[in-house]
Amino acid sequence: MMALLQLWTMGLVATVALSVSLTVAEDLGLPVGEAEKLGPADIVKKESHPVLFRQKRDWIWNSLYVEEEKPAPIPYKIGQLKSSQNLAVKSFEIDGEGANTIFTVDRKGDLFVTRALDREEKNSYHLTARMFDGNRKLIEDSGHFIVQVTDINDNSPVFPRTYNGSIMERSMIGTKVVEVKATDADDPTTANGELRYSLINDLSAFEIDSNTGVISCKINTLDRESKSHYVVVVKAQDMRGFASGSTATTSVSISITDTNDNIASFTRRTYELQVPEDHNVNERIGTLELEDRDQIQNKEPIFTLPSENSRLFNIEASPNKDGNLMLKKALDYETTNSYTFTVQVREDLTHLRFPADNLNSAVTSAQVYIKVLDVDEPPVFSPDSYTFTVVEESIVNNIGTVSAKDPDGDNKHIRYSILDKDCPIGINPSTGQLFTLRMLDRELEATHVFQVKAQEQPNGLESFVKVNITVEDINDNKPELTVDEIFLCENDMTDTVIGTLRATDKDDQPASFSFSLATESSNFSIRDHGNSTADIIVKMGPFSLDDPKDYSVDVRISDGGQPIQTSITKLAIKSCRCDVRRIPTHCKAGARRMGVSVHALIAILLCILTILVIVILFVMRKRYQKDSLASMKNSGEIHEQLVTYDEEGGGEMDTNGYDVSILSSACHDGSLLRRPDHHPHPSLYAMVQKPSHHSQPTACKGDMAMMIEMKKDEADHDRDGFPYDTLHIYGYEGPESLAGSLSSLGSSSTGSNLDYDFLSDWGPRFKTLAELYGVDGPEYYHQY
Repeated sequence: MMALLQLWTMGLVATVALSVSLTVAEDLGLPVGEAEKLGPADIVKKESHPVLFRQKRDWIWNSLYVEEEKPAPIPYKIGQLKSSQNLAVKSFEIDGEGANTIFTVDRKGDLFVTRALDREEKNSYHLTARMFDGNRKLIEDSGHFIVQVTDINDNSPVFPRTYNGSIMERSMIGTKVVEVKATDADDPTTANGELRYSLINDLSAFEIDSNTGVISCKINTLDRESKSHYVVVVKAQDMRGFASGSTATTSVSISITDTNDNIASFTRRTYELQVPEDHNVNERIGTLELEDRDQIQNKEPIFTLPSENSRLFNIEASPNKDGNLMLKKALDYETTNSYTFTVQVREDLTHLRFPADNLNSAVTSAQVYIKVLDVDEPPVFSPDSYTFTVVEESIVNNIGTVSAKDPDGDNKHIRYSILDKDCPIGINPSTGQLFTLRMLDRELEATHVFQVKAQEQPNGLESFVKVNITVEDINDNKPELTVDEIFLCENDMTDTVIGTLRATDKDDQPASFSFSLATESSNFSIRDHGNSTADIIVKMGPFSLDDPKDYSVDVRISDGGQPIQTSITKLAIKSCRCDVRRIPTHCKAGARRMGVSVHALIAILLCILTILVIVILFVMRKRYQKDSLASMKNSGEIHEQLVTYDEEGGGEMDTNGYDVSILSSACHDGSLLRRPDHHPHPSLYAMVQKPSHHSQPTACKGDMAMMIEMKKDEADHDRDGFPYDTLHIYGYEGPESLAGSLSSLGSSSTGSNLDYDFLSDWGPRFKTLAELYGVDGPEYYHQY
């Protein structure tokens, strides 16, 4: 025990010495670390004068508090700054937050507050104090102290947002709905900031935790169908809920969500529906309405039909979960005109802990009565399609019969017809029996497909059926030789195989071809293998290219069918010079003649006949054109120009003004074209202009006008004549002219010493001039 006391005494002395050393070091401005290294002797050496060691003094603080929001019309004291140094004269200075503004100190060390403080704005102030003696010598330096602002209940609770919640109906007691939270700016460590929650309305269904603000279900009988929405008012109160505390309220909206706790119920116990018998399959007949208090997502009805009716009808859910009655199979009024059955509905409620609300009142079965309406239906073919077989190359009067019936009670007469006009099959319109209109060729068309129309009489409904006619093959095609080019070599000896023969047949029947020579050959023979192939073998060799003879064999092919078809084909064999491997190096040119089919010969003859007809038509056309040109030449020249002659004649020079030969076209029948059935006769012009031997020639405008009118009339009615593009008018002076006419048109042989009768002997080309000038007599006049 004495030992422990000695140790404690030594430790205390060391501690005091260390404290004095650190204090001196601080007074000398030395770092603490250096002060720890210096001893008392070292510190004395640093001073220029002797230093007195003193004991460390401390501030003596009292708790300093300021009540918030306390008015300060005049500064009020909140405490005093004290030190263990007891001096008669002393002064204080403070620094820090609010020093000398909010907080002041007097010479006695009393601390004052100059204004009201708000704890929510700042709840504490950190300050430092220094103390001086009467000579302004620092006695106590930088003592730290805190002024606390005490809280008062000057703030009310606040709900920062609105709250909404939801809970499913029939939920268990205590199920959380929503948590509300309010805030209070007062000190939460005091009663001023401690909140309590409570409900101030509708306490029957919900409750709230006073500390946490969690709203929960108070009952387990919430029913959305009875009440789907609640509004509760939550109150928050500080001061731990005491009456003196401040309060705030908020409204919380609570929705009751739906669960499937009601079963679907028919709105009626009997449904009557009408449907025509031609109603489309898989389409709705009617709707069985349901009533379900649950929301649509929880409306899940399950329908049940009697088994005997389920093959005709089916029930599907509509968009609003009602039952759509659907038709699965076509109806027939003549077979069944009404249906009656019971439909049941149920829902799967196995997950519910309670029975359905309407379990005892729901209508879960309903009677459905369907009346089928009769409609006029088209004829019905018993099978959907027909298939018949016809042997080719034969006329068949009874291929088979298609049959349709009127499904209605009227049982109208049916008329049959084939739509395809080019179909080789005919049909009896009354019985529906099919027959061939012409022989069928399987090789041209193996199958004929057409539609037969059945129509109720008269002009009633119609329907169609597809008919397939399969043409059955017979052995009616001759075999055809198929062989590669066959050649022989000069050095081919006896029994050398120079080629292999094969054949094809257009018939569908399997053929067994056999080959033989149609005519005996001195050089070649055929070896038939019996498997539809044969070899051509050299019978006598060798051969020479210098031999001018061309080699060929007539091959007879039999197909072995019923009846047997045989063909003979001439097969040309080329002569070649070959190497040791029997590869031809040089061959003699030769013609390979093959048989020509009948179809090819007919095509060639048709081509020749067509060419001959074209040539004959071309020659006849050329001849007709030549005759037309000759008739034109004989009828005179045509001038498509307008010539006016209404001035004094110029003598012989006036013939240069127009071509007087146009007037000569009137020498015959007045038309431009000579027709062979018209005989020459004097023209109107000749009648008018031909002067007599005893009279002075005169011209009459009336005569010329009559001639022109006649020419126009002939041109209008003559289909063989050329069209007139212009009107040729020939005007001349009449006898009323005092000057008379000097035109050569008025001249005649009478006034001249010349006789023009010799023109008649010059031939047809001068016949017109002979009529104008050299012929006289009334026999040439023609009465128009």
